[in-house]
Amino acid sequence: MAALRPSPITPTVDFERDGVQHGFLRLPYSRDDSAWGSVMIPVCVVRNGKGPSALLTGGNHGDEYEGPLALYELARTLDPKQVSGTVIIVPAMNYPAFRAGTRTSPIDKGNMNRSFPGRPDGTVTEKIADYFQRELLPRADIVFDFHSGGKTLDFVPFCAAHTLPDKAQEKKAFAAVEAFSAPFSMRMTEINAVGMYDTAAEEMGKVFVTTELGGGGTSRAETVRIARRGVLNVLRHAGIVAGVVEKSRTQWLDMPSGDCFAFAEDDGMIETMIDLGERVEDG
Repeated sequence: MAALRPSPITPTVDFERDGVQHGFLRLPYSRDDSAWGSVMIPVCVVRNGKGPSALLTGGNHGDEYEGPLALYELARTLDPKQVSGTVIIVPAMNYPAFRAGTRTSPIDKGNMNRSFPGRPDGTVTEKIADYFQRELLPRADIVFDFHSGGKTLDFVPFCAAHTLPDKAQEKKAFAAVEAFSAPFSMRMTEINAVGMYDTAAEEMGKVFVTTELGGGGTSRAETVRIARRGVLNVLRHAGIVAGVVEKSRTQWLDMPSGDCFAFAEDDGMIETMIDLGERVEDG
């Protein structure tokens, strides 16, 4: 099998340099309105010597806003003196989708979370996925990817990790979920793992943690507060940022199989008889 060609993406930051750097992952993109144009994906690196490394991402889907809001603020405020190791922050992973406020990229309709491992000679979305697969994920010990419901879903705010074959890896992931201290915490069995960022990270042995925080095509003050506090909690738990984890009560939920979903077989109008977070019972 022929070796993959190098990624066309060039970072304007040095991942090995101490201090705070704000820059871009620059992806050349020739198009009608800019023959020598680029997709400029914002990135921030906060580094202070040797130590564990965290990769923090939002905007995997462009209509999910809690992650970008929390991570843009973290990029502005994180003091390298409080860091032991490296924090790589990409607030809007699928930047074209984020700019458009759409789940998938307006350029190629690519769903970032179904595009891994990506291709260096593929679509714009596949090129971004390839860069994360080959350049960013290998740098990380812990990977935190923010999600919310976007325009078509709404969730109680929860933090989650997957059940995994490697129980030591799974234990570390659930410990990070516990540290996040969302109102709800989820043990998930992934029913559609092909092409996912989650799967790519977990297959490398990384501690992977994610969220679903609200939805409805907007952000809420409370879910943004949960995101901001939670990501700092995870960094403190990992020993990357100084300070004590600010724990609050969380209710653990299990999603062990696809039987947890109810799929409509007909179109039409749905009337909800209970609200999110209310208890339901069989029958």
